[in-house]
Amino acid sequence: MLLASMQARQIHQVVVTASPGDAITNAAFETRTLLRRDGAASDIYARFIDPTLAGEVLPLGSFPSGRPDGVILYHASIGQSEVTRFLMERPERLVMLYHNMSPAAPFAPYDPGFAALLEQGRRELDQLRDRVTLPLAVSCFNASDLESHGYRDVKVAPLIVDPRRLLSVTPHAETVRWQAEVPGPVLLFVGQLLPHKQPHVLLQAFHALCTYLLPDAHLFLVGAPRLPRYKEVLQFFIEELNLTHAGIIKSPVSEAELVAYYRRADAFVTLSEHEGFCVPLLEAMAFEKPILARACGAIPGTLEDAGLMIGPDDGALVAAEAMCEILSNDPLRTALVERGRVRLRHFHPDNARAILLDHLSTLA
Repeated sequence: MLLASMQARQIHQVVVTASPGDAITNAAFETRTLLRRDGAASDIYARFIDPTLAGEVLPLGSFPSGRPDGVILYHASIGQSEVTRFLMERPERLVMLYHNMSPAAPFAPYDPGFAALLEQGRRELDQLRDRVTLPLAVSCFNASDLESHGYRDVKVAPLIVDPRRLLSVTPHAETVRWQAEVPGPVLLFVGQLLPHKQPHVLLQAFHALCTYLLPDAHLFLVGAPRLPRYKEVLQFFIEELNLTHAGIIKSPVSEAELVAYYRRADAFVTLSEHEGFCVPLLEAMAFEKPILARACGAIPGTLEDAGLMIGPDDGALVAAEAMCEILSNDPLRTALVERGRVRLRHFHPDNARAILLDHLSTLA
């Protein structure tokens, strides 16, 4: 429980964008539930709100009058000058929970405006540094990133996420039906289809896999293609590499559809070159799927020994060989699944809740 002096305080949260299924939005909802349970007045405010979340998330402009004994918990992930200006002017103490900011360079060819926002976000981290009372990060990797911007005594507060909850969701019946007709082993990627996650390299690797090693393999890419020009690139790869029969992009998906994809998959794979945490890794562990990933960003710290990892500079051919290994080496698959069971215990949501409350209690 929070210290008694923390109860009945205002501990409101701020995110730049609130959208359904987004990991940061989900984290804010989990944190709101936790804070309200412990007696704090807590709402979520955002600059941009998906219409489906109207009422659940409130406009930033409706933020209540300031209280010097109040706290704002800001989920930092991208630049937004209006949000930063708002935070700089408020009287409340500011807690930053840092989810990391993707490098701008991979986005520049597809959406220069979005790349500029990422660069702006880095500048705003510097701007907010002396304003932040308590800097938190969702992983050790993110904590190191904040420290590179001059933040001191950064604490780690893992995401409050319970992937086991998905195990009780009934799979989408129609998705299960057509997946039953898919022959051969299935590789699954879950995540936003963005350049830094490198689904284009994943498609190249998959092409090598089904051309030279496992011709009956299939690949499901499940996630939102946020950048239209990059989605066109992925579709071009699928057509040019003649993968239309075996490479499927699915977006958006319901929770029931997502569960159907996890249950059908034989292995989870990501070649992302930058992650601040990577929730789908935990979901794959919960569904007892062996994991193949690139050892970049927070992925080694999230996985530890619970996945097969290739090097940061390994290319599509190495990835294809690793895909073949994780699909065909039964002793390896069994070992990775068992290590995943053990590793998942480290991220139990009750542990994450206790850590966050402990950090917040230092403000009392």
